[in-house]
Amino acid sequence: MLFAFIMSRIISFSSDKEFAKQLESLVKKSGYMNRSMFLRDASIHFCDAMTRGDIFSMADEIEIEGTMVIYYQHNVENKLLELRHSHSIEISSYSHNCLISSHTCVDTMQIKGTAKLIRDAIQKLQNTNDIDKIEFIAAPEREEGCC
Repeated sequence: MLFAFIMSRIISFSSDKEFAKQLESLVKKSGYMNRSMFLRDASIHFCDAMTRGDIFSMADEIEIEGTMVIYYQHNVENKLLELRHSHSIEISSYSHNCLISSHTCVDTMQIKGTAKLIRDAIQKLQNTNDIDKIEFIAAPEREEGCC
């Protein structure tokens, strides 16, 4: 049997009393089981937001990948087909679902492209009748990992 031991490192920091009181509540509300994981993820997400920003504030030439989520009505499926076949952005995965209770369709696409081309695609879809909502979630940047 093989066991892996992960070494952790204790890092301490100072905060004002009000934040210290609020921290436990923030951890609990967010569903984390402990402060360490909460603070680790909060730090990573904050740094990502500060260095890259969202898709609308990124420099045009930055290469980015992530997930585009599109909520829409059936009569605009041809617009999504056009996007998938335009080759302006690389689509590595595509999924379609019908949300019966909310009477809407949702497509998810794992995409890669420059920030400008992804922005252009989002703006074109946002200006299409019967597209209800579009979200783009940028993948976190890692220097190494599982893939």
